[in-house]
Amino acid sequence: MNDKPKKGDRNRRVAIVFAGGPAPGANAVISSAAISFLEDGRDVVGFFHGYSNLQNYHPVSNRLLPDEHYRVFQERDLRGLRNTRGIIIGTARANPGKTIQSRADLDDPEKTKKLRNVYNALVDLEIDALISIGGDDTLKTANFLYEFQRRLPKDARRVQVIHLPKTIDNDYRGIDFTFGFFTAVDTMAKELQNLRADAMATHSYFVVETMGRKAGWLSYGVGIAGEANMVLAIEDITGDFVKDEEITDAESGKKRTEPRLNLDKLTDKIVDLILTRERRGKHYGTVVLAEGIGELMPESYLASLPRDEHGHISLGRVDFGKAVAQLVTDRYEQRTGRKKKVTPIQLGYESRCAPPHAFDVMLGSQLGIGAYRALIEEDLSGHLVSVTGQLDLHYVPFKDLINPQTMKTEVRFIKTGSDFHQLARFLETRVDRIAEWSPSRRREE
Repeated sequence: MNDKPKKGDRNRRVAIVFAGGPAPGANAVISSAAISFLEDGRDVVGFFHGYSNLQNYHPVSNRLLPDEHYRVFQERDLRGLRNTRGIIIGTARANPGKTIQSRADLDDPEKTKKLRNVYNALVDLEIDALISIGGDDTLKTANFLYEFQRRLPKDARRVQVIHLPKTIDNDYRGIDFTFGFFTAVDTMAKELQNLRADAMATHSYFVVETMGRKAGWLSYGVGIAGEANMVLAIEDITGDFVKDEEITDAESGKKRTEPRLNLDKLTDKIVDLILTRERRGKHYGTVVLAEGIGELMPESYLASLPRDEHGHISLGRVDFGKAVAQLVTDRYEQRTGRKKKVTPIQLGYESRCAPPHAFDVMLGSQLGIGAYRALIEEDLSGHLVSVTGQLDLHYVPFKDLINPQTMKTEVRFIKTGSDFHQLARFLETRVDRIAEWSPSRRREE
């Protein structure tokens, strides 16, 4: 630890909250952050299961208790934790900012009720600073808490807020790579290689649906490292892959037009891949699809599906890969008169708590240390800790990452035509233009 002047020396008691889905390397982040503060003579509190208990706090009826709702870390809790699976303090998707849809809502006592509960819990536990670890929705919550406090009376106690970016999807603005991404890619790519060997042995195909709700980083990484014959993500759903659909709003009854996935075009694209490889003597293969494409499925597939605390459809229930695999099976038989086994597989959950890749341990550790340095060395609040280049630390203000009108975070997509995008195109099978099958053509073949 360096000898720089400690601008934030008053931050004597720091809390950590981890929210959203698990990610490999989580314990590297938590333990590195905690040990930094402990070795500097400061207290560290880890709240269990995200904001679940914090948002329902009440000083009389729902107090937070040590070892039941939070842990005051000791050095012994952190020994050998850096490379372990899981999350020592757990996680949850509880969203205390769910009712806030605009900046004006931050002035509404009813809509900020759960945020105030979080704030009151932190103040009553004498927390000086909160380290938020999570995805873009958790960043949004951290910003709400930061903005909520800016509206308090001048003499009110302030809790500084620092956010550490977490998502295996790697779709975060403000940082090159998020911890857990490379572990998830490695884990799923090895699974994909197993499936490729199975497909080769059985002359079949696998349609593999990977996690990646909003952007294609994960699916592209898995497709490239796992040697898929085709990979498609949300960024690729343009042009002929899009079809306008008229939708009736369930509440208002009003009709609107929305762009949706053209399943026919996607189906034919995959069948063309299969036929191209058959012409080259290869009767097997794997196709990787990002699960986020499932949100663009026709309304008939989505209308009855539940949504989570952040309004997201449960993509695991869409069975996007299963639907595509069945359509490909049927279309292949229609076009060739032959049968082909096409099996759907979902990959993702097995990667979220996998043993962390060394890079994710190093990246996560630097982010944890970055939380200490942001709060104690730099005395910052309302900032995201970022790592670029040779694990160089940077601190990005929330205002640079969040839309000032909508108060929402913006997703970092793969740029179409970028070198990374083209990498997948060069490595996958180049699909030939395949003429439609006919009985006369079959006799010729």
